[in-house]
Amino acid sequence: MKPSWNVDLLVVGAGPAGVAAAVMASSLRMTCVVVEAEGVGAKLRAIGALENVPGGWSTGAALAEALAGDLARHQKLGRVRVLSGRAVRVTGHSDRVEVGLEDGRLLTASAAVVATGVTTLAPGDVPWIEAPEIRQLPPLWRATADELAGRRAVVLGADRPLGTWLRTHPQGQVHLDVLFPEADQYKTDEVAGDPRIRLDLVDHVTVASVPRGFRITAEHPGGGAHVFVVDNVLGNIGSKPAAVPGLVVEEGGYCPTDEQHPRVLVAGDLKGPRMQRIAVAMGDGARAALEPYYRDQAVLGGPSTSVR
Repeated sequence: MKPSWNVDLLVVGAGPAGVAAAVMASSLRMTCVVVEAEGVGAKLRAIGALENVPGGWSTGAALAEALAGDLARHQKLGRVRVLSGRAVRVTGHSDRVEVGLEDGRLLTASAAVVATGVTTLAPGDVPWIEAPEIRQLPPLWRATADELAGRRAVVLGADRPLGTWLRTHPQGQVHLDVLFPEADQYKTDEVAGDPRIRLDLVDHVTVASVPRGFRITAEHPGGGAHVFVVDNVLGNIGSKPAAVPGLVVEEGGYCPTDEQHPRVLVAGDLKGPRMQRIAVAMGDGARAALEPYYRDQAVLGGPSTSVR
C-alpha cells in the first residue's frame, strides 16, 4: 500500500507528551505528522483544576487550548500536520516505521513516538467490583456538581481525581459515598476532611440495576455487608495504558521503552504509573523526539531536514 504520508517523525496521540514531541521535532526542523483520534488535549479538557503544571494553567481546558495553539503555530511553519484518525497498528522495520489507521490509511516515517496515554478502567478490570450489567461506569471527573446536587451518589474508587473534583467544585452541594479497596487507602488523605464525602473501606462491591437506580452491596473487611439503593454510580477506579497494537506490552499493561523496536518510542503515561503527571509527560515527550534526531545526526553527520 502506498503511504499517505512519509515524514521524519510520526506522533500518535496529541496529549501533553505527544504535543511536546511534535513541537520539539519541529524546532529541530524535522517534518512531523500528529495522529489524534479525539482532538488535541481531549482528555485534559475534563480536568477542572491544575495545581502542579508550570505556566500558570489553572484548568485542563486552558492547557489543552495552549497545546492546540502550539501545534497550530508549528503547522503554519509547514513542519507539522495534524491528522484526525485512530491508530490501529504500529510496526517497526529496519528502515522505517509504519502506522496503520482505522480508515485504512498507512503512514510511514523514520521514527514514531507513541503517546496515547491511558484510558478509564471498567468494572470488569478490577477484582473488587462485580457489575455484570454495567460495561462502563460514568467517570466522576466528567460529572458536574449540578448534576449530582440533591441526589444520592456512590463513587467506586478513591483514585486521585476525587480530590481534583472536590477542589474544582468547592461550593457544590453534594454528598458522595466513596467505596474504595485497601489499595486506595493511601490516596484518601487529601480528601478525608471534606464533609461532602463519606469514605467506606470495602473488600468487594456488587452493583445491580433496579427500577429506582442501583442496588449496592458493600462487603467490608472482617465480614458484614451493607445494602442500599442510590440514584447514581460513578467510576473513579483508575486507568490503564491505551497501548496501540504492535507495541511490546508487559504484564501490567505498560510499554517498556527498552523492549520496543528501535524506531518506535513510547512516551508519557504508556511507560508506567510514575509518568502519570502532566509536566513529567511533557518533558518525556520532548525527550522522545530528540532520540531519532540524534540518531540521524550520528548516522548522517547532520540533522534530518527532509521535507516530503
